[in-house]
Amino acid sequence: MDVLGRYRNLIVLVGVLFAQVLGLAVQVKRTTDSESTRLIRIWAVGAVTPLEKMLVWAQSSTGNIWHSYFYLRGVRSENRSLKAQIERMSLEQVRMSQDADQARRLQALLAFKEQFISQTMAAQVIGSSGSELSRSVYIDKGERDGVKPDMAVITADGIVGKVLRVYGSTSLVLLIDDQTSGVGALLDKTRLQGILRGTPSGEVMLEKVMSDETVPAGEMVLTSGGDGVFPKGLLVGRVTRVAPGSELFLNIRVRPAADLSKLEEVLVVTKIDERQAEPDQTGAARAVDILAERLPSVPAKPENAEKGGVPGAAAPTDAAPKPVGPATAGPTATGSDTKPKTVPPQASTSSGATGNSATKVSPKPVNAAGEPKPQPAVQDSPH
Repeated sequence: MDVLGRYRNLIVLVGVLFAQVLGLAVQVKRTTDSESTRLIRIWAVGAVTPLEKMLVWAQSSTGNIWHSYFYLRGVRSENRSLKAQIERMSLEQVRMSQDADQARRLQALLAFKEQFISQTMAAQVIGSSGSELSRSVYIDKGERDGVKPDMAVITADGIVGKVLRVYGSTSLVLLIDDQTSGVGALLDKTRLQGILRGTPSGEVMLEKVMSDETVPAGEMVLTSGGDGVFPKGLLVGRVTRVAPGSELFLNIRVRPAADLSKLEEVLVVTKIDERQAEPDQTGAARAVDILAERLPSVPAKPENAEKGGVPGAAAPTDAAPKPVGPATAGPTATGSDTKPKTVPPQASTSSGATGNSATKVSPKPVNAAGEPKPQPAVQDSPH
C-alpha cells in the first residue's frame, strides 16, 4: 500500500499512456499493397509469434525423439530379417546361375540354337486402320528403309505385332489384338504352349491350352519362337482371367504388356541372329561326364567272340598251356576211341597239331616250328 501510495501518480500516468497507445493502435491502420491492417493486430502477432515458434519446435522435437525411439527398437530385428533375406537371395542366385550354366552346356551338347535380336529400327506410328474390325497401325518406315513383311514390331514393354504390308516409305503393322493375328506363346512357369489371337471385341486370348491344365491368374506370357516371327522369350503380357471353354480347351484372357491403344514409337526387328552357345572346356567336360554316367553301358564281348572264333587265333597271355595231339583231338573217323590219352613229355604244345586222322597214330615229338624232331635209333634188347 505504501508503494502504491508513493508512486500513485506515476502509475496513473503509465496507465493513461498505455490506454492512449492502445487506442491509437486500434484506430490507426497500416496500409500494404494488398490490404490494410490495424497496428494492434500487427503488434499482437509480433508478440505471440516467437512463443508459437518455440512451442512448435518443442513439440516437433519431442515427437521426433519419440518416433525415433520406437523405430530404433525395431531396427535390430529388421536388420536381422534383412540379412536372412539377403542370404536366401544369394543362395537362390547361385542356384539359378548353376542352372543357367547347366542349361547352356546341355544346349551346346544337344546342338540347340537360340535367336537373338541383333538389329532394330526405330519407327513412329503415323496412323491407324480406322476400323474396329481390323486393328493395325501405319509406321513411317517402309521398303526404302529395309522393312520387309513378317518382321517383328516391339516396344520396351512388350511385343506389338508384325509387318503385314510394306510400301515405299510406310508400312502396315498388324497388332496382336487383331482377330487374324497369331503368335506362338508360352506360359512362363507352367511352360504350356498355345496360340495368341485377338477377338472382334479387342481382347487377346491364348488358345489351344487343354482344360485339364492349371493356369494361375497373373502368370506371365512369353513368345515361344514357334511362329518364326518373334524370337523366344519376349514378353507378351499377363494372364487376367481363366475359364473353361469349348472343345476341351481353356479360355485364357491375356492383358498385353504394351499399351496397344497408345502407341507412338515402336522398334522394327530387322535382323535376328541364330547362334549356338559355346561353353568353356571345363563345363563341357563336366556335362559330358554327367551324360556318360546316366547313359546305359554296353557289356564288353569276349576276345574270341569278337574275332568270330577263327582257328589259330591268339589265346590270352595268362592262359595255361594245354596239351595238343590226341589229348585234345576229337573222335576219330572210325569213332571207336573218344578218350584223351597221355602225351609224352617230349611232345610240343603247338596249337597247329590236332591229331585227327583216319587211323590212330602215335604222337611224334615236334619242335617249336611244328617240324618232327630226329629220334635216336632204337636198339633191340638182348632179351
